[in-house]
Amino acid sequence: MASDGELQRLREKRLLELQAQQRQAEEAGRAQQDAAAQKQALLRRILTPEARQRMTNVKIVRPDYAQQLELQLIQLAQTRKVELPITDDTLKRLLAQIENQQRRDIRITRR
Repeated sequence: MASDGELQRLREKRLLELQAQQRQAEEAGRAQQDAAAQKQALLRRILTPEARQRMTNVKIVRPDYAQQLELQLIQLAQTRKVELPITDDTLKRLLAQIENQQRRDIRITRR
């Protein structure tokens, strides 16, 4: 059997490992929060209030699609491929274009 001193050292080692894991998880969480805050700040700058409301509605219905769309909008704004700020009408057109592209990508063939 292990001595009391050896058991205590093992407990302390395990406690230190758990604390290190917890710190890493907290740091990762903070990094994620920072990234989300930066993304939201960018979206506030590039979208009009009406367009932001439409994005909120899209998020409610299709969260994964909205997240992808937000990244695309930021990319378009950074590369200056769209006039800023993005209005609700412009956002509607972009959504329609994306929807049309997705429909074209889906092909049903009969055998």
